[in-house]
Amino acid sequence: MGSSRLPGKVLMEICGRPMIGWVAQRAAQSQCISNVIVATTVDASDDPIEAFCANSGIRCYRGSEFDVLDRFYQAAMASQAEIVVRLTADCPLIDPGLIDDTIGLLIKNQLDFSANRLPPPYHRTFPIGLDVEVITFSALESAWNLASKPYEREHVMPFIYDPQNQFKIQVMDAEKDFGNLRWTVDTIQDLVFIRELTALLSCRMDFSWQKALDIIEAHPELIAINADIQHKSYNEVDDRSNLK
Repeated sequence: MGSSRLPGKVLMEICGRPMIGWVAQRAAQSQCISNVIVATTVDASDDPIEAFCANSGIRCYRGSEFDVLDRFYQAAMASQAEIVVRLTADCPLIDPGLIDDTIGLLIKNQLDFSANRLPPPYHRTFPIGLDVEVITFSALESAWNLASKPYEREHVMPFIYDPQNQFKIQVMDAEKDFGNLRWTVDTIQDLVFIRELTALLSCRMDFSWQKALDIIEAHPELIAINADIQHKSYNEVDDRSNLK
């Protein structure tokens, strides 16, 4: 709830349902995922998230506000996960098929970590807002034990991204480059974009990302709504953080 750019965004409604509900429900459509857990903070401002989860039958874990790596690790350990999928709560269009493909890549190639994007200088080919990261619990535990920089703790996976740490990583690319498209919600313009897009999808929750792309291509005016928003960097640290 304490988002620095759009406070309270995860409970803002899209087609009458809070955004966190969209993420959880679309994640649950994955054929490979056995548990969906909302990992929020112990801050009192996030009490409404826990209440929403309780009312919706969604598991909820509460942990550190700024050491998100610790929160993520503790949630995974509590659920006894062997493979962990990281999704962010501001991505309501997350695609269950992409989740399954990214999990399949990790299992097939016996990786430590698979994803459908890595941060710069790597080039992304899927729209911002379809990000899927899959990690073995053992690799996550290594990061939890060894990551020491503030941005590594706040952003969960930077320790894994670093090639010096020699994790076995593979990235899944889209057939074409759609990396310039912005489907995440970090500002009010992003929220307006998502609301207009989902309205054109008749507020259904079982569409593929390709179907969303078809709608956007048929309505190019949608892209202009949030075209000027700059995406945050993975190595930024929140000014409110007490991580040193």
